[in-house]
Formats: sequence, structure tokens, C-alpha cells
Amino acid sequence: MSHDRNFDDIAHKFAKNIYGSEKGDIRQVILWQDLCDILTHFPSSTLNILDAGGGLAQMSQKLAKQGHNVSLCDVSQEMLSLAKKDIHANGLDKQYQYLHTSVQQLSQLSLPKSDIVLFHAVMEWLADPETALKSLLSEVVTGGIVSVMFYNHHGLVYKNVVCGNLPHVLKGMPHRKRFKLQPQRGLLPEEVYQWIESQGFSILGKSGIRCFSDYIGDREYLGDYTDDDVLELEQQLCRKEPYVSMGRYIHVWAKKQ
Repeated sequence: MSHDRNFDDIAHKFAKNIYGSEKGDIRQVILWQDLCDILTHFPSSTLNILDAGGGLAQMSQKLAKQGHNVSLCDVSQEMLSLAKKDIHANGLDKQYQYLHTSVQQLSQLSLPKSDIVLFHAVMEWLADPETALKSLLSEVVTGGIVSVMFYNHHGLVYKNVVCGNLPHVLKGMPHRKRFKLQPQRGLLPEEVYQWIESQGFSILGKSGIRCFSDYIGDREYLGDYTDDDVLELEQQLCRKEPYVSMGRYIHVWAKKQ
């Protein structure tokens, strides 16, 4: 990638296709379980949370409903506008401040350090994800926790193989521009973990997001199951290897020492 992706042009489509779907539901269930685990690492007090590249603020609104304060940052003004409407409808205006800026420019604002920083599904849209992540990690207070979700390279390879796109995999999976909502890259989990640990963080946990649902074939030729069965399977195995590393996304959270 030569430049970062801004979703101003397709914000409404993004909201509908990414969040208003079964895939989005699985993501939110797993992420919320992980965030509840993260909250146990803090005393029962009001936390300052930075939702970096937060889009519609789906997950941070759940935290705001518990009384925590959120700074929502996004480079897309259109995404921020959609988020504001949703936040207002949910009666959470007092819990939020809005930052129309890129993640990389946050350090220039001299903001107070945050107890929890959310960085979900952003890095795969950036020209230089490593630099952006390391810059963001400096916004975490000592003893605070970063929550990072990223598009998994291994999951992208496996999905293409399952779909029979072997020539595409053998060519290195060049990005297909016709898929506007498909990230332009998958990140190697081992590299992301190293980036986090190199900045003085200790990894507390990992989850695979959609370890199974994306690989299920045509139901006509499969046994009987329900959407609830799929969700139950995801929840049972998504935090165990090798399934973590098979997720279309991986969520990792780490504490700043």
C-alpha cells in the first residue's frame, strides 16, 4: 500500500456490511468477552479509553455504558458523523470526545495517557502499520492495556485455498481492487506480537475472530447446524491454538509494564 485508507467515500456501506452482519455479530461477541476480561485488570473506577480508528465506536460504546470516558479518533469525518449519531441515540454524549485525526497524529495532540487503548481492524488499511502501532502504544499509561485486532495473513491464505484460489495464493495474493471492503493486506501474527512486546508490553491473551465461520462451505452438502451452533463453536475454541492462528482476524491484548 502506498497510502492509508480513508472510508469517507463508503462509510454507510461499511457500516451496513461490516457491522450489520452475522460476521459482525461474531466479532462483537468475542471482542466483548475479551474486553470484559481486560476490565478485570483494573480497580472499579472510571477509566480513560482511547478508541483509535474507532469507526462507529461499536465496542467503546459498550464500555461507555459502564461509565468509562472515551476519546474516539478517526481520520474519516463521515465515520465520525455516523458514530456521533449513534452515540447520541444511545444517550452517551457526555462520555465521549471526538478527534478528527489520524492515529499517527495523536502524539502531536499531547493527550493524557489512556488506561485502555482500542486499535481494532485498522492496521491492515495502513501503509506503515508497524510505525502506527508503535506510536499508538506510547499513548498507554504504565499499567494500562492495549487491545489490538488485525486482519490475519494466515487466515487470508487459508480462505483462498478453501475457495480454490490456489493460483492467487501462489502469486502472493495481490490485492483485488474490486473488493472495496476487503483489506489490502493480512498481517503476520508473529510480527504483530513482536512489535507489541518490543515496546515494553506483556501479552495477556489472544483470540481468533471467525476461526470457523468463514471456512464453512455450501450448506447444501453439509450436516444440519444453526447460527447458534457456529457461535458456540467459535467461543469454545477461539482462544486455543491452532485455532487462534486460523482466525480471519486476531485479537491480542497486552499490558504496559
